[in-house]
Amino acid sequence: MHNDFESESSSAEHIPVLAKTLTGQINLPQDAVMVDATIGHGGHSFLFGKTLGPEGVIIGMDVDENSIARARLKLEGLDCKVKFIRENFSRISEAVSSAGFEKVDFILADLGVCSAQLVNTDRGLSFQSNMPLDMRLDNRLGQTAEKVVNNLDEKSLADIIYQYGEDRASRRIARFIVEYRNHQAIKSTGQLASIVCKALGKSGPGRGSKIHPATRTFQALRIFVNDELKNLEKLLNSAPKLLKAGGYFAIISFHSLEDRLVKQSFKSNKASDIYRILTKKPIIPSKEEIAENPRARSSKLRIAQKL
Repeated sequence: MHNDFESESSSAEHIPVLAKTLTGQINLPQDAVMVDATIGHGGHSFLFGKTLGPEGVIIGMDVDENSIARARLKLEGLDCKVKFIRENFSRISEAVSSAGFEKVDFILADLGVCSAQLVNTDRGLSFQSNMPLDMRLDNRLGQTAEKVVNNLDEKSLADIIYQYGEDRASRRIARFIVEYRNHQAIKSTGQLASIVCKALGKSGPGRGSKIHPATRTFQALRIFVNDELKNLEKLLNSAPKLLKAGGYFAIISFHSLEDRLVKQSFKSNKASDIYRILTKKPIIPSKEEIAENPRARSSKLRIAQKL
């Protein structure tokens, strides 16, 4: 069977972020039911799955069929049952109920984009190499980043880049995008990255910055195309009803917009006596982990326990 799954398998092995920290913080009974809301390549689930017995269940959700195929291989030797559901975690309630459960012991969501998705040329998520400007993590979605940058008016583009990329130069970037597309359509990640660099007057990461000038614009478009923040809000709102008393909810976020939503949700559930927050401050990776896995750099882990 040849598909882009094959090309992804040879690529960067996805290292689960903060995995040791997580397994150290959360002890599951052998018969636990856990939902890995972003199963990815199964790295986190594998570590937890090793502690579960034959009565234990992992419900693995992901919108990316390639990730599910990878996770299936990774988890096939575990003693516990594993059920895969190709669905966005905004529909976690439906997924849990379709797997035959009302309540679960643990919900885990790692909000990072996995390495294989970044290098997959069909996805158009990276400016490291030139690829079609797609950015959908779920190819069933209708709107691509190409449609967004070629069709939205300048103000809407500026708003997206400012709101989701937190880039103060958003108006200028939007103006450069519109000027460019008046002459030719923007179809590739390379085109978009060079437009943003021109708008910012930079050719690559500046002195003292590891971040490529186009990073924020790419983040903004990806969040917009995949409706990531709205989906995260739905997950955060669904979790309290799905967790058993004593159950855990762990979320790894990768930028301030996500982390803010998680923090606010945990806080308001704590105020309503629904959660106990187990991480006073978010847990961040050690220098050693960042050296081993540079993509862990911006990750933050927050954990709550249902009362």
